[in-house]
Amino acid sequence: MRVVSVEEALVPGDLQAVFDRLQARRWELAKTGPKERLARLEKLKALLLERREELADALHEDFRKPPAEVEATEILPVLLELAHVQKHLKAWMKPRKVGAPLLLAGTKSEVHPEPKGVVLILAPWNYPFHLLVSPLVAAVAAGNAVLCKPSEKTPGTARFLTQLLRDVFPQDEVALVEGGAEVGEALLRLPFDHFFFTGGPRVGRRVMEAAARHLAGVTLELGGKSPVIVDASADVDAAAERIVWGKFLNAGQTCIAPDHVWVHASKEEALLSGMKAALERFYGKTEEARRATPDFCRMVDDGAYKRVCRLLDESVAEGARVVAGGGVHAETRYIAPTVLADVTPETAVMDEEIFGPLLPVLRFESLDEVVTQVRAEGKPLAMYVFSHEEATVERLLKETSAGGTVVNNVVLHNVNPHLPFGGVGQSGLGAYHGEAGFKAFSHERAVVRQGRTSFTNLFFPPYRGKAQRLARLASKLFE
Repeated sequence: MRVVSVEEALVPGDLQAVFDRLQARRWELAKTGPKERLARLEKLKALLLERREELADALHEDFRKPPAEVEATEILPVLLELAHVQKHLKAWMKPRKVGAPLLLAGTKSEVHPEPKGVVLILAPWNYPFHLLVSPLVAAVAAGNAVLCKPSEKTPGTARFLTQLLRDVFPQDEVALVEGGAEVGEALLRLPFDHFFFTGGPRVGRRVMEAAARHLAGVTLELGGKSPVIVDASADVDAAAERIVWGKFLNAGQTCIAPDHVWVHASKEEALLSGMKAALERFYGKTEEARRATPDFCRMVDDGAYKRVCRLLDESVAEGARVVAGGGVHAETRYIAPTVLADVTPETAVMDEEIFGPLLPVLRFESLDEVVTQVRAEGKPLAMYVFSHEEATVERLLKETSAGGTVVNNVVLHNVNPHLPFGGVGQSGLGAYHGEAGFKAFSHERAVVRQGRTSFTNLFFPPYRGKAQRLARLASKLFE
């Protein structure tokens, strides 16, 4: 008879039933091989390709996400992840032979990856398909039973995901539940074997507390103020275009979006001019054209809209200069792609992660001040360096810390399944994508096989005479 804790007793019956079904199935899933797991993922891929237009419609309903961005930022990353898993899963699942010291002569040592069990994936709203399905692919590849919760802020995409996953997976292998914060809190009371969360630090701490209570694994993908550094040697035209693209993708609602730009004083005006020109090429030359373009999405809800408008108003009141953009429209939750100059570390827009279409530009004379400020802001999820001076790049890599770094471009590390993707410190804990994702949802089990010959008996008690001398001799070998 299983003893039910007080905490579990607070879980609604329907959620408990979903969890119990997954838990009852988890040992059967643990025994599956690569062929069975890949067959499930292949079905997921086939239905995704068949329903990609429905997904685009759902994301447009939620916050007017352009179809091209759906393809590039929601579908493509998942297809890349699926292709990488398909190619490498068989090798990842094989037990890995490792060496052993001379004292263990007669043994064979191996590392066996095994699924963690029943895992929870709590997904965010900004990339509501990609950031739920990519970790799901890793969890299924590792042989787990999975419970997913999409964000309530994107109901159209949540409905799409509900139907898609029901058509791919049996409910005792992968389940999805919808709901708001109260559902999320109830899920955190359940004894999952691993918690995977993408979102903000405040909720991330709650997830980590839950994982600690259950002595479970945890992966946190958070965020932070990801800086861009443009030094005096940079190709300013290329930098301006790439920064504008990465920043205003998804209306700036991207955890690895360039949050702000540090530019050397000698390149400031050229960079600002290049950014304004790039913005006009991408979204239109006038405010009316930019508001009408189908290529720029909207803030996800009224709360997000009001928060970013407040940052804009306060920053301008404190002396920030609008180089481009600045327009807003409450009814459609539109905030124009906006570049701000004459910003200092004390300006309101620098107080928090922006997560919206405002791009502050700060000038610097010495790289020392940039290093000092980047360190003061904590460890961001990403850092972007535009420089053709290798010494500058190496200095920034050694004297700062970030989840990932791209040199002379932005956000590209997120779509390479060969690279681990994750934060550090306040920007996250753990990583996924590719093999890193498989390992995040696996336990590496140490296995030692004793052969017919064993020297262990030489160390058996009583500890005197030959046994004592051998123990001392063995220690001396490694002094």
